[in-house]
Amino acid sequence: MALVTRFPKAGLALLGPAFVAAIAYVDPGNVAANVSAGAQFGFLLVWVIVVANAMAGLVQYLSAKLGLVTGRSLPEAVRDHTRTPTRICYWLQAELVAVATDLAEVVGGAIALHLLFDLPLLLGGVITGAVSLVLLAIQDRRGQRVFERVITGLLLVIAIGFLASLFVNAPPASAVAAGLVPRFDGPESVLLATAMLGATVMPHAVYLHSGLARDRHGHPAPGTVRARLLRVTRWDVGIAMLVAGAVNMSMLLVAATNLQGRADTDSIEGAHAAVRDTLGPVVALFFAIGLLASGLASTSVGAYAGAMIMQGLLRRSFPLLIRRLVTLIPALVVLAAGIDPSRALVISQVVLSFGIPFALIPLVRLTAKPALMGADTNARLTTALGWTVAAVITLLNVVLIYLTFAH
Repeated sequence: MALVTRFPKAGLALLGPAFVAAIAYVDPGNVAANVSAGAQFGFLLVWVIVVANAMAGLVQYLSAKLGLVTGRSLPEAVRDHTRTPTRICYWLQAELVAVATDLAEVVGGAIALHLLFDLPLLLGGVITGAVSLVLLAIQDRRGQRVFERVITGLLLVIAIGFLASLFVNAPPASAVAAGLVPRFDGPESVLLATAMLGATVMPHAVYLHSGLARDRHGHPAPGTVRARLLRVTRWDVGIAMLVAGAVNMSMLLVAATNLQGRADTDSIEGAHAAVRDTLGPVVALFFAIGLLASGLASTSVGAYAGAMIMQGLLRRSFPLLIRRLVTLIPALVVLAAGIDPSRALVISQVVLSFGIPFALIPLVRLTAKPALMGADTNARLTTALGWTVAAVITLLNVVLIYLTFAH
C-alpha cells in the first residue's frame, strides 16, 4: 500500500481498472450510433456525447467506490439486499443486456474483418468470439494486471484509429459549439440519442467496475490508505472517461463533417466507404483497425462482466467456453440470418439503455447508505446527481417509446 502515498508518480501504478471499463464506452455500438447520428443529423447531437460522458464518469466512480469500500461487487451487493425471486428476475434482465452487449461487439468485429480482409460476416463473428476467448484466458492465467495492460493497449489502438481522421479534416468550431445546445429533431434523433446514451453509460461496465476495483485494490480499512485509493480511482476514472469521450466525439464529428448528406452512410460499411472517398484509404484503414480493436477488446470485457454478474447474483459460475457461447450464439444468428448489421448495432444500444436503470438505481441507493459505506457514503449532492442521471435515462426511454409508436 506504500505505492498510494503519492500521486501521480506512485499512483500511476494503480491506474487500470477504469481503462478496462472504458472499453465498454468505445465498442462497435458506439461506432454505429455515433456515425449514424453524425451522418443523419450533423452536429445536432454533440451535446448527447458530452452529457453521456459526464454521466458515465460519475457512475463509474460510484461503482469503483462501492467495490473498494464494501469489498463487494455491485452484483454481490444486490444479491445481499434482495430476495431470491427478485434476484432471479434481476439476473434475467442482466443476461438480456449481456446478449445485447455481445451482439454489438461481435457484429462490429465481424464488420471490421470484412472491411479489412473481405471475410464473410459469419466467419468474422466466429473469429471475434475466438479471439475474445484468448483475451479472457490471459486474464484467467496471467492475472488482472496483464489483462489491464492488453486492454489498455487496445484502447490506445482504438483512439488512434478514430482520432486520426480529425487531423485530416477538422470540423468547424462554430458548428461543434452549436451542437452543444440540447435539442432533438424528430423521433429518429431521439432513437439515436438513446442509442448513443446506451452505448456510453453501459450497464455491464457499471457492474464490472466495482469488481475490478475490488480485485485490484482489495478492501482497505477506513483511513488514509482508503482515502488515497479513492483519490487515485477518481484520476483513473477521469482519465479513462476523457479518452473514451474523445474517441466517441471524434466518431460523430468525422461523420458530421464528411458524411452528412452523402448516400449510403447509414451503415458502418457505407461510412467506411465514404471515409475512404473523402479522406483517403489510409484514414479508412485506421477506421477499420480501430473498429476491429474495439470489437475484440469489448467482447472480451463484456464476457468478463457477464461471468461476474452471474457469479455475484446467483453464486454460480460456468466454464468459460459455455459462458462465452451463451451470449455469442445470438450474435452469430444475426450474422447468419442476413439482418442489417449496422441497424442491429443501433437497436442493441437501445436495449442496453433500457438496462441502465437496473444498474444505476441499486448503485446510487447502496452508495448512499451510511450503514454500508460508513464515512465514504455519498454526499447529498452526489446522491442527487446520481438519481438525476437515473431519472433522465428512464425519462428518455419513455419518450422514445411514445415517439416511436406515435410516429
